[in-house]
Amino acid sequence: MDQATHNKIVSFIWGIADDVLRDLFKRGKYPDVILPMCVVRRMDAVLEPTKKNVLAAKQMLDEARITEQRAALCDAAGQAFYNTSKFTLRDAEQVPLLEDGGIEAFMRREVLPYTADAWIKEDATKIGYEVSFTRHFYKPQSLRTLEEISADILAIEKEAEGLLDGLLEAGAKA
Repeated sequence: MDQATHNKIVSFIWGIADDVLRDLFKRGKYPDVILPMCVVRRMDAVLEPTKKNVLAAKQMLDEARITEQRAALCDAAGQAFYNTSKFTLRDAEQVPLLEDGGIEAFMRREVLPYTADAWIKEDATKIGYEVSFTRHFYKPQSLRTLEEISADILAIEKEAEGLLDGLLEAGAKA
């Protein structure tokens, strides 16, 4: 990939970050969200060509009641990892409201196997509402105390005074 193409892709990704993550994260925290999502998307893209093989292998193993499936599914994926969801990341970004069994079927298949205590809050459900991954997966850090902030400011001021003294001494010698 040439440098111009690389720069275009980087600008595109950070442009999306700026549009989507603004007001949810400080600008310096964008990499904490963008990098994991890029990795997840890349893994999804790597698995896409073998998706049908993995799903067929999974169905065959389930029908044969084979419980130790990891090795066979990795082999079907041609990777050290696999995904048995029938959806790609692009498909699963939104809950498919019209699938057989509705939202409950989606929850049973895509959420409950990974988070057994998850539930649907019916009174907060909005049809057509997009769920913000960042809003739900961001774990805020507790704020620093005023004493910690004051100590940092005093340390920086002391360091700055030392640097200024060094510059003045160097200027006087010259």
